[in-house]
Amino acid sequence: MKDLIKKLVESVGPSGFEGQTRDIVRAAVVPNKSEVDAMGNLIVRIGKKGNDGLRIMLAAHIDEIGIMVTHIDENGFVRFTNIGGVYPRNCPGGRVRFTNGVEGVIGIEKLDDPGKAFTLEQLFVDVGALDKEHCPVKIGDVAGFERPFMDMGKRMVAKSMDDRIGAAVLIEVIKQIKTTPHELVFVFSTQEEVGIRGAQTAAYAVDPDMGISVDVTATGDTPKGLKMAVSVGKGPAIKVRDGGMLSDPRLVKVMVDCAEKANLPYQLEVLEGGTTDARAMQVSRAGMSAGCVSIPCRYVHSPSEMVDIDDVQNAVRLFVELLSHPIHLE
Repeated sequence: MKDLIKKLVESVGPSGFEGQTRDIVRAAVVPNKSEVDAMGNLIVRIGKKGNDGLRIMLAAHIDEIGIMVTHIDENGFVRFTNIGGVYPRNCPGGRVRFTNGVEGVIGIEKLDDPGKAFTLEQLFVDVGALDKEHCPVKIGDVAGFERPFMDMGKRMVAKSMDDRIGAAVLIEVIKQIKTTPHELVFVFSTQEEVGIRGAQTAAYAVDPDMGISVDVTATGDTPKGLKMAVSVGKGPAIKVRDGGMLSDPRLVKVMVDCAEKANLPYQLEVLEGGTTDARAMQVSRAGMSAGCVSIPCRYVHSPSEMVDIDDVQNAVRLFVELLSHPIHLE
């Protein structure tokens, strides 16, 4: 899967500007029929709902955090605002690539008190411009963070594992699943990082019986890190709750039973902050049973997000096993 993952994570696609990433996904899911809706979500449908089947929406978002130009000063330095959860502490010295191909480096003003936390307003992008007139970007242009994919063997690092790795999982599920009693609707969603917008409209249109997202989650396995019972390399995490939703406990049990029956490693996830596309699905229309399978990820919302290839492949196996059989919630 690494060649596909590399293409996905190195593409530039901040929220609302996912076209480059969507084209990679669309090329990967050919010859399956796909469509693009008004929000830019890429939707792939597989199978028909049988007597013992459900219409299941599976969602992974293809947008990433980024920045948008707000002002250019007389010397050509670019001020910006965030698109999604950009942490100022991760920015100085970082590099960005705009959707028009222009690259830049993030600088920081001289701080009066270096021991005090700084803000985005104190940062700027240097695109090598001589002055404002010759600056190659304009107000409203957007950029993603620029970092090459790093293959560390079992571990992989990139600036947008959140959630291109989820998209890679669903692409692989589409390729591997042979038969299913369900109507499966795969949604590669947009604008998750700015409020789960793409999944919200897609869930309304699809009107599924069940919704499952695949996204990354934080871990508790780094020095003095979070007090969280999720580790990289110990299996995909079946979400129990996060900051925006409570998973349907019946669906949690079904996924746990499926993993145990298939002898697949798994973890249970309780995330105190943040949420996923599953939240939008859970409360769409009259509501539905919803849950999430998470890929453990260190350094989330930084330019160097780390995941484990075994967790990714075991998530694929879990989905293929789950979706190949009837699902009964008790």
